[in-house]
Amino acid sequence: MLKKILIGIAAVIVLFVIIVALQPAQYHVVRSATISATPAIVFEHVNDLHQWDAWSPWAKLDPAMKTTFDGPQSGAGASYAWTGNKEVGEGKMSITESKANELVRLKLEFIKPFASMAMTEFTFKPEGEHTSVTWSMTGDKNFMSKAFCLFMNMDKMVGGDFEKGLAGLKSVVQVAGK
Repeated sequence: MLKKILIGIAAVIVLFVIIVALQPAQYHVVRSATISATPAIVFEHVNDLHQWDAWSPWAKLDPAMKTTFDGPQSGAGASYAWTGNKEVGEGKMSITESKANELVRLKLEFIKPFASMAMTEFTFKPEGEHTSVTWSMTGDKNFMSKAFCLFMNMDKMVGGDFEKGLAGLKSVVQVAGK
């Protein structure tokens, strides 16, 4: 009887390992919003990391979060590091590419609560007197991340924050433009 139980447990473990191993190697989260402003105005608020606290959903989660800036004021080479409560953790983001009024690409390095790296991108497309802003994030999933994502969906986990961030960006940009 004990032998059958152990074989059953081993079979469940092997099945779980196979299911985890077959999960996609990357995750991708994307959200968009339309903002009543030119791409140049919206771009300024994303390309200058000093302006992020005004619209970032994570800044609101921990008003006591400690932030430091390094590199140029804005554009490629600018970086922002943070240390906060358990909801925001610790990490650093650096602008790796900046194309005026079109694109801001960032490397995100998460340190706490768990180490990982992701690439984030903002694109800005003119639509008449408005700008379509798309915010996306892509990251690799190791075995542990794949197992975690069986129970927690990255799109649902981060997508809502992207929506809040885009709404905050829209609010800040439209108020600043008046």
